[in-house]
Amino acid sequence: LVVHRVNSNEYQNQIVITMSAAAARRRKQLMARKKQQEEAAVAGKNALDPVSAATPKNEPEALAEEATAYEALQLAQSQVRKKVHAGEYAEAVELACSASLTILQQGRVSVASQLMTLLASVLRETHTEETPDLVEKLKGLHEAQEKAMEGKTGPEALRLNRLERDWLRRCVQWSSELGTTRFGNLELQKLLAQQSWKLSKQLAAEGDEAIAAASSEEGDELMELKTDAVTHMALAEQPLTILEWLKTLPAPTAAETKAGHTCLPAERDALLTRSVLCFCAIENLRDATTLVRGYLDQVEERGAKELTTSYTSKDDGKAPSHVIFCSMLLRVCEKDPRTGPLFSWLLRSFKRELDGLYKVPIIQSYTTKIGKIYFNIQPPPSMVNMLENMMGMMSGAGGGAGGINPAMMQAMMQNMS
Repeated sequence: LVVHRVNSNEYQNQIVITMSAAAARRRKQLMARKKQQEEAAVAGKNALDPVSAATPKNEPEALAEEATAYEALQLAQSQVRKKVHAGEYAEAVELACSASLTILQQGRVSVASQLMTLLASVLRETHTEETPDLVEKLKGLHEAQEKAMEGKTGPEALRLNRLERDWLRRCVQWSSELGTTRFGNLELQKLLAQQSWKLSKQLAAEGDEAIAAASSEEGDELMELKTDAVTHMALAEQPLTILEWLKTLPAPTAAETKAGHTCLPAERDALLTRSVLCFCAIENLRDATTLVRGYLDQVEERGAKELTTSYTSKDDGKAPSHVIFCSMLLRVCEKDPRTGPLFSWLLRSFKRELDGLYKVPIIQSYTTKIGKIYFNIQPPPSMVNMLENMMGMMSGAGGGAGGINPAMMQAMMQNMS
């Protein structure tokens, strides 16, 4: 508002108040919004989409403006919380989904990520059951996010894709707790795996500086992303996708395959072994076998016979082969519990390689669970409770008594297909 004092004789000492152009536009927008709300109420639409309410009809691209987008976000968050407090859980979830989608379609990924985080929290806090329709809506939100992120690079794109990865992880946790599939919906697991792998490629493309900045004392983010990707793709029961990813990685170097090497195992070998251990730990020998056979046929340069001979040889100067370890593990798991000593020998013979994998406690939890499931090898008493918490974040490895004659191992390997 602009205040003018008029000095003419006729209007002396009178105050004339005029409205600036910006204030006039704002007043017009508020009146239009009020009219829209009244029309919705008459039509019985008490839950008007706050994002639509914040976007004037004659300005379809209004959310492209930062201020308008955040206004829409605040309105949506407020309405979602009100519905949660009122016990209208289904309406709160529906509103959060529709508002998030609208904001994403306007390209405001950073703004939408905040509302999507609220959506994931509401799903868990209100114990909303998983339904096919709801899973499709979550997939639709992820597709909209990917479309909005097309062509974007740099630190901001990395940040937004990390937020999307975290959101998908929350969705998987919700599905695991309140869905019908153990460990979470397979489609959501697949999306999380794909997002992690895509983020690892994006991080690598940014160069060494970005990788160094992303890594910390807690671990290497690039390897963290790749291990997350293969683990969740295993939980999604997609061995062929893992195989395609492994094809893109470089072959092991001479230093990485040398007997007694002090460097870490090759990335390709490490991800194969982790995937197979995960499959076995969740009792999915079918997909583990598919992965190992595909790896031998399409990825591994050396033949199975050469690898098998090398595994028990002490004179060829080669470290034990990861793919042969995985093959023997599968053959042992297919036997009865009396082959427990063979399983224990296999772990001991491959201990140096297993100890070089990323986050060894998780690997140990897999081997401990495999020992318990297939061979009734009980973990130490202090680990029993932790074993019940999904497959993994515990320390210590299971074992069994007794050794195995290498000749027996050689005979068993001869029978491997």
